[in-house]
Amino acid sequence: MMRTRPLKVALLGCGVVGSEVARIMTTHADDLAARIGAPVELAGVAVRRPSKVREGIDPALVTTDATALVKRGDIDVVVEVIGGIEPARSLITTAFEHGASVVSANKALIAQDGAALHAAAEQYGKDLYYEAAVAGAIPLVRPLRESLAGDKINRVMGIVNGTTNFILDKMDTTGAGYQEALDEATALGYAEADPTADVEGFDAAAKAAILAGIAFHTRVRLDDVYREGMTEVTSADFRSAKEMGCTIKLLAICERAADGGSVTARVHPAMIPLDHPLASVRGAYNAVFVESDAAGQLMFYGPGAGGAPTASAVLGDLVAVCRNKLGEATGPGDSAYTQLPVSPMGEVVTRYHISLDVADKPGVLAQVATVFAEHGVSIDTVRQSGKDGEASLVVVTHRAADAALTGTVDALRKLDTVRGVASIMRVEGE
Repeated sequence: MMRTRPLKVALLGCGVVGSEVARIMTTHADDLAARIGAPVELAGVAVRRPSKVREGIDPALVTTDATALVKRGDIDVVVEVIGGIEPARSLITTAFEHGASVVSANKALIAQDGAALHAAAEQYGKDLYYEAAVAGAIPLVRPLRESLAGDKINRVMGIVNGTTNFILDKMDTTGAGYQEALDEATALGYAEADPTADVEGFDAAAKAAILAGIAFHTRVRLDDVYREGMTEVTSADFRSAKEMGCTIKLLAICERAADGGSVTARVHPAMIPLDHPLASVRGAYNAVFVESDAAGQLMFYGPGAGGAPTASAVLGDLVAVCRNKLGEATGPGDSAYTQLPVSPMGEVVTRYHISLDVADKPGVLAQVATVFAEHGVSIDTVRQSGKDGEASLVVVTHRAADAALTGTVDALRKLDTVRGVASIMRVEGE
């Protein structure tokens, strides 16, 4: 039997995502009511510019006082899509204090202060859901937190930023340089006017922190995630990747150590084999590859950004939270019982592709090989080409610790025969 009294929703933010949330709540009101077991009512919308015309939203609902809105006491669910750390953090904790559960799309806040927010939600007996904070419309947080709760997840590796994937895909398929591909992404609306958060890996690092924390039942903060951007990736790197049967992606990688005693979380460009499922992810799409003991290998794929896709994830959480409200229950909270330490990047073991500019004369290869051996880094393959006294030497290693590789490269730079290190890239997915 459906309850007639509506559940009241406060919306914080009415930009690209917020306006889509409001639209879907209005146009799909009957379906949402049937799925929840009660009507949902948009009770207020907090914005910065109240004079802006917002189609489909009653102007009487619009306010600039977000704090007063979440303090009303009759609000059942607060949907936060304003982003950033403050005032979002204060508004969410205030919402808990005044009886509301929260649905958020705020990856930066969850990555930085997720533990404290979960603690506040538990203190007041409320829900905190944030499917939309990672990979847009792709169901990922809930499968990791609920569907795979009985399994042991060992690795989560994926493309979690559509802007960077679009740029790298263009460089791969057309031979364009980084700046040319970025300009096209900007013109098409995939890249912001200031793309730093995307191309320097900050966006992906926040998502990696969230995924690692959920997957490994431990606390991983944004500061724990190693991060490299992709602005230094060149057309020459793609040519080298193709010679190895690979392509290049900006990956978020979260791994449990082989002995189970620690975890790592990192974001960086990497070469991956063309036959790996992530290699075929094109354009601005996202995909996440999960490896677990019982379920084996799973991949989640779809649009990772945009108003409608992200709103879809927000509404999914809204339905779940409203159902919990009616059932006088709460959903899964923070699960950090393992308290596993996060290992530094220096301990991460992977393969490497190193391109060196060297003098074209006898003995250079022997000198380079000696340096690798002295630092305990085993060489898999070497390719050398050159003329007129200059040469290029490409070395692909077996698996080695990042710290060992760093020491190797520092030593190589001291050789008189090494003119420079053109590029260093990790090789993943093998």
